[in-house]
Amino acid sequence: MTLPTQMNALILKNDGFSGSRTGSDIESLEPYLDHGTLPVPKPGPGQVLVKIRMASVNPSDLYFIKGEYGQPRVKGAAAGFEGVGDVVDGQGLYARYLKGKRVAFVGGVGGSGAWADYIVVPASTCVVVKPAMRDEDAAGHVVNPVTAWTMFDIVKKSGTGSFIFTAAFSQLGKLMAGLSRDNGIKMIAVIRKQSQAAHLTALGASDVLVQSDPDFAAKLAELCKSDKPRILLDAVADQSAADIFAAMPARARWIIYGRLGADAPKITEPGQFIFMDKHIEGFWLAKWFREASMIEKFRTVRAVQNRFITGAWKTEVAARVKLADAMTELPGALRLGDGKVMIVP
Repeated sequence: MTLPTQMNALILKNDGFSGSRTGSDIESLEPYLDHGTLPVPKPGPGQVLVKIRMASVNPSDLYFIKGEYGQPRVKGAAAGFEGVGDVVDGQGLYARYLKGKRVAFVGGVGGSGAWADYIVVPASTCVVVKPAMRDEDAAGHVVNPVTAWTMFDIVKKSGTGSFIFTAAFSQLGKLMAGLSRDNGIKMIAVIRKQSQAAHLTALGASDVLVQSDPDFAAKLAELCKSDKPRILLDAVADQSAADIFAAMPARARWIIYGRLGADAPKITEPGQFIFMDKHIEGFWLAKWFREASMIEKFRTVRAVQNRFITGAWKTEVAARVKLADAMTELPGALRLGDGKVMIVP
């Protein structure tokens, strides 16, 4: 197979960090990206070249292109973290084994991104995808599903009978709802819109609280009293999350895995850390991948793929946007709001 020398890509226009915090809303891609051509990247030792089938658009991607993510941009590189594709080249024993296989991957920080025709990623981070798994599920296979599985493992190991999940109508929240239902642990879902409640309940959430409800605080207090949720899984990290944590019972843990909120929270009850043994901590999937054993990773990936193949999980796709049309169509697709947006070559 002869590989092309040039490829289409959405190319970062800026370096480093922006120094601001404006949130994940994108009105236009013009300040952040250009559609153009780049040389097809060449894999180095231990790396593979993947021909992209489909790339997912996550909140982390949007923060990254705006310079508001925890890692710096590389001007002139392709954007995009996660996707699925076919390995067409590579260097190293495992890379050669992967050649010709369909893999899910996470990359995009070191100068090669998924919003392109090709990406170079470490072979060790690729996940071989079972034939029965859809591209739509495989394209978002790593970030949300593996995060859901590993964070739910924290919930199970804590021994709590219930937990609270913010921004619960996200793809990750929907996956967590199914896990909570199947494992008999109550998920208290916190959302912004009443119209989202019925769907989350159908997926497995035991209780759904709408933040705009005038009785939100009272309903939360009642659930904290009756169900005693001791885990808060939070992607927002704003004042509303801090207030939820303050309402939770003794020995509660606030686990922050994202920061969708633009404003930093204030801790109004610091005495709770002394007298109620509460804790705040973070979760980063990259750290889990570094520290988990190969057996734990294999079991997690196998379990995640089986849930998709059996239909226990399904990626809800709101729109598919062609790479060539993304500059004009992606912002509008992101505003659809009820499913994942995918970029296809």
